[in-house]
Amino acid sequence: MAWISLIVAGLFEMSGVLMINKLHKDRNWQSLMLLILGFSASFLFLAIAMKTLPMGTVYAIWTGIGASGGAILGMILYGESKDWKRIVFITMVLGAAVGLKLVS
Repeated sequence: MAWISLIVAGLFEMSGVLMINKLHKDRNWQSLMLLILGFSASFLFLAIAMKTLPMGTVYAIWTGIGASGGAILGMILYGESKDWKRIVFITMVLGAAVGLKLVS
């Protein structure tokens, strides 16, 4: 259950990051509310995961999902660069999070 909570927390982190970009473009209260909801849900599920899993592992995976997912969604939704170097570094971030889990 903790791992599912952690993945859900990462997905909500990605949605919060998307809403930051949307808020910069639209400047309306709906975007602000979605931003607050995304990050609030992310922290709630993060706290649930931290009841069982080690803090360092949880935080590394949560930030890895949020950062990598945000970069990938930026490429897909906002036309950001899809250069192979960006993809290599995104893969490295995810690999580091998985590696941390494997050694802890």
